[in-house]
Amino acid sequence: MPVSDTRATVSCEDLVKVFRSATGETHALRGLGLELEPGALTVVAGPSGSGKSSLLTLLGARDRPSAGRLTVLGSDVGGASTRELRGLRRRRIGFVPQRSSSAVFTHLCAADQLRQVASWRGAARHDPDAALDAVGLGDRARHRPEALSGGEQQRLAVAMALVGRPALVVADEPTAELDHANADRVMDALLAAAAAGSTVVISSHDDRITHRADRLLRLRHGVLSSETAGRRTAAAVIDATGRLQLPPEVLELFPDRRVVVDADGDQVRLRRPEEDR
Repeated sequence: MPVSDTRATVSCEDLVKVFRSATGETHALRGLGLELEPGALTVVAGPSGSGKSSLLTLLGARDRPSAGRLTVLGSDVGGASTRELRGLRRRRIGFVPQRSSSAVFTHLCAADQLRQVASWRGAARHDPDAALDAVGLGDRARHRPEALSGGEQQRLAVAMALVGRPALVVADEPTAELDHANADRVMDALLAAAAAGSTVVISSHDDRITHRADRLLRLRHGVLSSETAGRRTAAAVIDATGRLQLPPEVLELFPDRRVVVDADGDQVRLRRPEEDR
């Protein structure tokens, strides 16, 4: 498997994802650049169709980019074999898909599901009861998925993703089906994983979730439009080609999509071309 020497858990360079169908092409990601470091929880936000799920699926090594370079835990996802990616996912990546029922094993009870994942990750001493308690499922340990609600299956999928402290945890809308109390439980578990050294990246529309993140990334039309770390002001992102994503309220000021850029020392001003007339 091609290996990179980057210290980042995830590194994306000019990442592109195109979906092709009989009716044409859909560009889900358009040259995205990003790095994710250990020990932090990152939330990816954005409107429907912005590319969030496509990005998280790639970060979880469950798909390959159409172009650009994606390195996950030192491995080049585009150049790795299917077998190599399967081993990477099993041993080192916890993944919660948007449809949580696809992440659980229908024939195993909740506790046995955690034991199965723990064996893949070499965590034989893992305590499934404690893991289930952490997401509020302590009384459901002997139940199979068919006896669990959608929200309970979602919490089980999160518990499975966290088994054995994987280096990378990727979760697509992990609190979408949960009430406030259970959403808080799940966020506490994910933040604890980040504090223990895992790289955790999730998507969410919930302001209560985004406010608890160490880092907030906003996508729009398949590109990274802004980044906020801690309590700092959101910063617009300039990609490697010099493209700048303006916030929607600023974009409205330029209806013809043309702008004059004036630079004076460390000050940059954007103005409409007609202001020169």
